[in-house]
Amino acid sequence: MPRHIKTAALAGQQEEADAKIRGTVEGIIADVAKRGDTAVRELSERFDKWSPPSFRLSDDEIHALVANVAPQTIEDIKFAQTQIRNFAEIQRASMRDVEVETLPGVVLGHRHIPVDRVGCYVPGGRYPMVASAHMSIVTARVAGVEHITACTPPNQGGPHPETIAAMHLGGADEIHVLGGVQAVAAMAFGTTSFKRWICWWVRAMPMSPRPSDSCMARSESISSPGQPRSS
Repeated sequence: MPRHIKTAALAGQQEEADAKIRGTVEGIIADVAKRGDTAVRELSERFDKWSPPSFRLSDDEIHALVANVAPQTIEDIKFAQTQIRNFAEIQRASMRDVEVETLPGVVLGHRHIPVDRVGCYVPGGRYPMVASAHMSIVTARVAGVEHITACTPPNQGGPHPETIAAMHLGGADEIHVLGGVQAVAAMAFGTTSFKRWICWWVRAMPMSPRPSDSCMARSESISSPGQPRSS
């Protein structure tokens, strides 16, 4: 007997729900862009009941959290990051710079130049999502990004120590315990507490790092037609 998986009515309800979600997200982004840190703190209190003196973890706080992680878990994190780092280095090596003189005085080519800064959002919830830290922070570091900040949400009064360990061992320069759209918006637009990042990304699932999908490097074309090359 045929069974309806999806009806027009259900599709309409889903579209309406999506529109409401989109409107909520757009409102949060606009609020952070307009009011900066004030909006970020209010939103964090509203959604996560989280309002510490500083969202950024100090070195001492990071080390204390990492110290709470089981030694075997630390070894597992290091093992996973080594595998990801090794393959990312192979990928980076495959992205070769090109410069060629096609005609006398005509030089064409391209270069791959790491961006100066990135912001990485590492999702969280009931369980630590360490793979998201591996796939964003480690690959950005391999790409040669100069400064990496990372955000992860609090869970019942604080971050998962395992996630902080993965972010720290992966090479994050700054770690902020801040969740949701407000965290991404703060990195994207910049506030008093957050520098404006050239780009940001989210890795929610453990996927192969693909430079073409990321914004950790930019390409620059080289073209000097009609100008003699300097020797």
